[in-house]
Amino acid sequence: MNRNFSSLFRTLTLAVITSLLAFGLWAYTFVKEQPRILVFSKTAAFRHASIEAGQKAFFALGKQHGFAVDTTENASRFTEENLKKYQAVVFLNTTGDVLNNEQQNAFERYIQAGGGYLGLHAAADTEYGWPWYNKLAGAWFESHPNPDNVQKGTFVVVDKTHPATSFLPEKWERTDEFYSYKNISSAIKVLVKIDEKTYRGGTNGDNHPMAWYQEFDGGRSFYTAGGHTDATFSEPLFVKHLYAGLHYVMGGNSPKPLDYTKVKTKRMPEENRFSKVILEEKLDEPMELTVLPDNRVLFVERKGGVKLYSPATGKVKLIATIPVNTKVTDKKGTVGNDEGGLLSITKDPDFAKNGWIYLFYSPEGKEAKNILTRYQLKGDELVMDSKKVILEVATQREITGHAGGSLTFDTKGNLYLSTGDNINPHGSNGYSPSDERPERSPWDAQMTSGNTNDLRGKIIRIKPQPDGTYTIPEGNLFPKGTPKTRPEIYTMGHRNPYRISVDPKTGFLYWGDIGPDASQPGEKRGPEGQDEVGQARKAGNYGWPYFVGDNKAYYKYDFAASQSGELYDPAKPVNNSPNNTGLNELPPAQKAFIWYPYGESKEFPLVGAGGRSAMAGPVFYSDQFKTAKRAFPDYYDGKLLIYEWMRGWLMAVTMDKEGNYASMERVMPSYKFSNPVDIEFSSEGDLYMIEYGSGWFTQNDDARLVRIEYNSGNRKPVIQLATDKKGGTLPFKARLSSKGTSDADNDVLKYVWKVTAQNGGTARTFNEPSPTVTFDKAGIYKATLTVTDAKGASTSQSLEIMAGNEEPLLTFDTPTSNQTFFFPNQPFEYEVKVSDKEDGSLSDGKIKPEEVAISFDYLPEGYDIVAIAQGHRSADASAGAVKGLKLIESSDCKACHSIDKKSVGPTYKQVAAKYKDDKGASEKLAKKVISGGSGVWGEVSMSAHPQLAETDAREMVNYILGLAEEKQGVVSLPVKGSYTMAIPKGDKGEGMYVVRAAYKDKGSNGIPAISAEKIMTLRNAKMPAGKAAKLEGVMKYGTVIIASTKGSSIGFTNIDLTGIEQIKFTAAAPKAQLNAAGGIIEVHLDSPTGKLVGQTDMMSPTEGGSLTNMPPPVVAKISGASGKHDVYFVFQNEKSPAGQALFVVMDLEFQTGKSANSTSQAAKATTQASVATKELGAYVGKYKMTGLPFEYVEITTKEDKLHISAGGNEGDLLPGQEADVFAGDNGAELLFGRDTQKKVTTLTLKAQGFTFEGTKE
Repeated sequence: MNRNFSSLFRTLTLAVITSLLAFGLWAYTFVKEQPRILVFSKTAAFRHASIEAGQKAFFALGKQHGFAVDTTENASRFTEENLKKYQAVVFLNTTGDVLNNEQQNAFERYIQAGGGYLGLHAAADTEYGWPWYNKLAGAWFESHPNPDNVQKGTFVVVDKTHPATSFLPEKWERTDEFYSYKNISSAIKVLVKIDEKTYRGGTNGDNHPMAWYQEFDGGRSFYTAGGHTDATFSEPLFVKHLYAGLHYVMGGNSPKPLDYTKVKTKRMPEENRFSKVILEEKLDEPMELTVLPDNRVLFVERKGGVKLYSPATGKVKLIATIPVNTKVTDKKGTVGNDEGGLLSITKDPDFAKNGWIYLFYSPEGKEAKNILTRYQLKGDELVMDSKKVILEVATQREITGHAGGSLTFDTKGNLYLSTGDNINPHGSNGYSPSDERPERSPWDAQMTSGNTNDLRGKIIRIKPQPDGTYTIPEGNLFPKGTPKTRPEIYTMGHRNPYRISVDPKTGFLYWGDIGPDASQPGEKRGPEGQDEVGQARKAGNYGWPYFVGDNKAYYKYDFAASQSGELYDPAKPVNNSPNNTGLNELPPAQKAFIWYPYGESKEFPLVGAGGRSAMAGPVFYSDQFKTAKRAFPDYYDGKLLIYEWMRGWLMAVTMDKEGNYASMERVMPSYKFSNPVDIEFSSEGDLYMIEYGSGWFTQNDDARLVRIEYNSGNRKPVIQLATDKKGGTLPFKARLSSKGTSDADNDVLKYVWKVTAQNGGTARTFNEPSPTVTFDKAGIYKATLTVTDAKGASTSQSLEIMAGNEEPLLTFDTPTSNQTFFFPNQPFEYEVKVSDKEDGSLSDGKIKPEEVAISFDYLPEGYDIVAIAQGHRSADASAGAVKGLKLIESSDCKACHSIDKKSVGPTYKQVAAKYKDDKGASEKLAKKVISGGSGVWGEVSMSAHPQLAETDAREMVNYILGLAEEKQGVVSLPVKGSYTMAIPKGDKGEGMYVVRAAYKDKGSNGIPAISAEKIMTLRNAKMPAGKAAKLEGVMKYGTVIIASTKGSSIGFTNIDLTGIEQIKFTAAAPKAQLNAAGGIIEVHLDSPTGKLVGQTDMMSPTEGGSLTNMPPPVVAKISGASGKHDVYFVFQNEKSPAGQALFVVMDLEFQTGKSANSTSQAAKATTQASVATKELGAYVGKYKMTGLPFEYVEITTKEDKLHISAGGNEGDLLPGQEADVFAGDNGAELLFGRDTQKKVTTLTLKAQGFTFEGTKE
């Protein structure tokens, strides 16, 4: 790579940043009498140095013209009550997303009530995710001029009838930063334009506005482009222009008071009016619920439980157990977990008369199928004999596949059922599972989702009949009688549609579809994985496995030859799989309504990033709850509720009159729900929710039935409760705490604790906030706190305490290894120590190493949480099997039984074989072990064992039953050892390692076993500077930090410095653009003034204006530091004056001695060798860029390498691991995009957290 270009990509972003450089100022308030304006200058991206000069200018104008000025950068000032004080709100060089949903709502209502808005300069670089603001401001920022951002240019006044321009010359020469704009509203009235011939870098042509005004949505709006430089606010003409614009939005000479009766936007409810009431905890894989007309709640658990919650009693009870299959067995006989089981439930629309309940589940037995059934509920009894099988869906049970499973009715009595593709995703690297090789049909979704003659991967629509049959409604995807189709299909092309709903007024169908796992686009494989929220206004094909998201296409892939073919065509998808039994030509693919990847979503940024599992809930209409006690407010009228199983949020989606997406907002944004899996409104207006809990395929402590209540009047207290000990040996004391309990209405609160034993007995009551309770009898106790406010509103919550069994103590010691970062190819030394008051310890040998589950998992950015969870469950099962064997060996069982040798009783293997297919064997035999029995194996009776806890008996039985399955070996790792962490091939190392150790004790005194678990997450040691948790005196732009003055700092919290010998910084001090003084970086512990443990050498300013002569990284050697600390990096230069910028920091890397000496030359050589395999000519051309300080990037070839020229710099590019992706210096990426003819048409440049787009000319 050429020397003068080796740092181009590191400096592209730097050029943009420094061309915009500004310094911060904390807000203050100056109070006078009315009239009053609010000057708002919060920045969430770049910060302009001219903000302070602008504030001073407004204070001067206020003094001169007799109005008060309040300045703030605190967005919490945007409340309805506070905004009523002001005649106008000024957005002074705001940037980024500065207001949350509630604040946006308050500001919209303020404008509609007649308020005024004035935007200066970067106010157009604000709130890109808020279309209403774009219309209010009049336009959005598109780009800066180049090569210099601040230039001299000529303004042309096009309308002199407005007070803001009446005094201006027709041509007005100014020096400033002249933005180009996008999304320019046709409603604005332009006052001033700029002549693009008088400066360089404009992109709007002849229609390039610089100042405009409008009456908008009930209020007044004025925008002027000036304000980048301090000098702007000293120009007499500009200041006069500014005041005239302000005077206009304040109402001119005849201002009117705000009138909120004219407001159209409904007021967003305060979050504290919502409360989450926990009705039941520790559920066993709850799946779906249905609320009955009398507000009882029926819900199902995957392993077969049907449960009923009664509001009258406040209790949940098991009313039926459906025999279901939850396992798969491959051709080798290996048994594994499946996603099937009891999946979904709903009530009949005429339930009040007929009592019908519909269930969809995987029945036990050898036949691979799922069935839709109808039962009758009489009182609290599910009448098992009333079962009618309505529909069967053939499946495969060879390997785990997506089950889907959701039921709902529309207002016409049509029943909708979602089904998963029943395909295993792990053979296609997270892309399209379309493996057509022989014996690979369970990996080919063309057999299911893409098959018009198969009911898997579909949403089915039928009309149930009283006799248990069904008819086909008009309007399904395939008319009845169409060859090679199923008439039940309403929508096809789904992967794992997990929750569905139907809008009761429009009839539109909504669903959440859990998408594939690829975290990045794949080389000639297809797009990164996307979850979807779908909307169907009529029957259609939604693309899987050929398309995902907004119809992003996959390549036709030959799994046998590992070669890619053509991209699939969404207009004409074709299914030629040998596993397809349906039509070859499929209906055109439809786009998703909402879609998002593992990373940040450009289209829907509010969804966040991380694991993903999209769910669709109901569309809310307030007129359906006119008599409800606690109905949600009409603010949510017509909004679709969606929610996220992985990310834990609840969202309200607003649509326009046609049903198109308009916006979304968080509901209860401070709450993170524990894997919400279903929601439904009751007739009383409450929203019932099932939380599945944090672990897969297991009973979770945080698996709950909850009720979300809205209170429009007096608000209930919000409870926080805790205990210092959840269990212990007798006697022991527990300190119960209500710390954090609050009341939004500030009422005086009354506290009552009630402690009751599970087996009955007299309850103990404590009338104080945080009592201490002594337990001297073994048992399971429930401590319930009830808090009542002065108006009688009360809230209750409970926690469980186990007296008689001490919780195990587990430690994960890493004396020489780091507990914050992972270092590839370096050993991680560890030792797990376990002790238990009743069981003993690892050190005394009473706890065996095999009883402790230990695992190391690498989680890429787009990880498969199910696979990780299955690995943990396998490790736990291995440890649990050892525990079961140990309990048997310590009992009297060996007197009558052995594993495989005949004795008085049957061998354990005989027992296992007899009950192999009996799904209820574990519970049945555990009870028999405790109570004793006879007659099954002969005349000899089995003794009773009443001293055994049921959990222990089940552990023993599970060990015995497990002997019928082929053993796969213990998954768990040794309790002491060394593990070398590696990054999977092709992964960029941006994920994390999850290190886990767990032990489940044996219980004591009849008290169930208690588990102890330690989880350690280790992340990449290289971090962007902009990801720092604490910032002081710096400017953040993307992931880059500008040290804007000496003494400024950034801080990272809870960093383990064990083994860290140095920290490497990518930094520069560009003198021409930043006037940077240079300086050093000091490393301090625990605070910016804490212990100094290292510092870099002095960084000198970079001369020249090209910003390409970047210095090498600087290094701070670390000494005298170990263990976990908050680590602060303080930027210093004793010789620089206060306020002078020092340098820019892009990233930093914590290094051990080995990682400091490592090199990436081998990887680069490997990548370099693949250059010849690329067809480079397709990329050659000029690309017009946006957002960069130069207009074009030019791509050429040179010596069989791809070559780039930009802004006077040039150099070579290296091919990446994926198609159309090339690498520049410092992790920069160039992604070339192709059109439907596969011609290269676009360029995306990613560098230092920024993205710049370009179009090929």
